[in-house]
Amino acid sequence: MTELSGGHVLFLNWRDTKHPEGGGSELFLDRVAAEFVRGGYLVTLLCQAHGNAPAEETTPDGVRIIRRGGRHTVYLLAAITYLIGLLGIGPLARRRLGRPDLIIDVGNGIPFLSRLYARVPVIALVHHVHREQWPVVFGPRLARVGWWIESRLAVRVYRDCQYVTVSESTREELVGLGVDRHRIAVVHNGTPEVTEPPAPRTPHPSLMVLGRLVPHKRVEFALRATALLALELPGVELVVAGQGWWDEPLRQLTEDLGIEERVRFTGFVSEQEKHELLCGSWLLLAPSLKEGWGLTIVEAGVRGTPSVAFRSAGGVADAMVDGETGVLVENEYDFFLQVRALLLDAVRRGGMGAAAAVHAKQFTWENAGETFGKVVARQLSGEEPAPVDQRVA
Repeated sequence: MTELSGGHVLFLNWRDTKHPEGGGSELFLDRVAAEFVRGGYLVTLLCQAHGNAPAEETTPDGVRIIRRGGRHTVYLLAAITYLIGLLGIGPLARRRLGRPDLIIDVGNGIPFLSRLYARVPVIALVHHVHREQWPVVFGPRLARVGWWIESRLAVRVYRDCQYVTVSESTREELVGLGVDRHRIAVVHNGTPEVTEPPAPRTPHPSLMVLGRLVPHKRVEFALRATALLALELPGVELVVAGQGWWDEPLRQLTEDLGIEERVRFTGFVSEQEKHELLCGSWLLLAPSLKEGWGLTIVEAGVRGTPSVAFRSAGGVADAMVDGETGVLVENEYDFFLQVRALLLDAVRRGGMGAAAAVHAKQFTWENAGETFGKVVARQLSGEEPAPVDQRVA
């Protein structure tokens, strides 16, 4: 990576990769921040405190992490911490945060609104638009407030800022909210290089869901599909890999459907375990309501495992080639039909898996860091925002 040459970049995000509910957004920041450090930058991540994680630490990649506040108070404390560091209040202020040259403000539905108080360039990083997710997670009133903040207030606050997003789908949604297209750059996620030897496929039909267990991931669709498939394919198995606060309702549904012997909840899995599960599975199921990018689709693809996902889910459509590396579906019934068809057609499934492996290798964290670096370099040089796009082979 050669686009970066020194300075201090401050990331504002509600979580880090060690947070129990951390996901693809946090992984994206972790990998891009590591590329920035390798490019010569001092990088700080300010996020919420959690569990026994220290208030301050430096990762092996050289990224400083400062943890303040909780799920909701982190936004206010981020502003206070920044201003204290800027004013030099207290003997430890400069050491803890210092004076960043640029802020990357991550909006996971609710942004940090740093443009209101920062006196340095601000890049608004948006993984996806949460229009469909607000009503799923919150009641009607809070959902309306959250959507107003995301779709109206944030667009107004960041109107002069450079935007970065991870897929063409999200760029189009941001344009629909009123963000100028020429201010939006696209930086795809990468996927880790696989060095372990491939694990064998299971001898029985096997499906996998990978990710946080939260309502908008709609793991229920995979469970109901498995219940129907078990009537025809008694050996079928579904592995649900991940953890989250929606775990108990999913286990209850599994019991209600009478498929406890067909479903395995693994909880958190290590990288090695994830590799073995993705290699062994016949298909990855991605029934999520909305994603900024299909990270798990690419992770499965690099192991030669095709995916089934929803066309309306945003960035998943950018992470696969429909009909070649996986299948995009329209509704839950179509989801079941396409999963069934692929389980029964070994030749088509194998061809898709081979194509998925080739497609997935185009996306690397080095490319992501280099493309993001171009955006940062333009901002620090005072150039106008521009739609810098990541190139893939």
